[in-house]
Amino acid sequence: MANGFSDKITKTDSEWRAELSDLAFKVTRKAATERAFTNDNFPKSDGMFYCICCDAELFAQEAKFDSGTGWPSFYEPKNLAAVEEREDNGWFMRRIEVVCARCDAHLGHVFPDGPKPTGMRYCINGAALAFKEIDG
Repeated sequence: MANGFSDKITKTDSEWRAELSDLAFKVTRKAATERAFTNDNFPKSDGMFYCICCDAELFAQEAKFDSGTGWPSFYEPKNLAAVEEREDNGWFMRRIEVVCARCDAHLGHVFPDGPKPTGMRYCINGAALAFKEIDG
């Protein structure tokens, strides 16, 4: 239980395909990247961003910022145990991939060029996220 989840979720591609949109499947299960500026239509109200695959709580609205990159960006996860970071040497570059610790969904990448207080930019595919508003 190194990632904090005792209920690790594992499914076949067929099971994921039946539950997800085509884009969400390609992004989360095949590590695709959605086109920039195509999926950041989330409300600006108080809320939480969850994994589209397993409903794990990933990022709080207050950690979201406009990075100008065209993808939803956050300076930190809600809980560090909710995401795992893995070395990604694809596309002839070295990056750090971010995946959901509960279901291994590809979320995006993290870069050390974000704002304070962490200096990190979690650049996340909108297709990998579900937003739920918090009732005030």
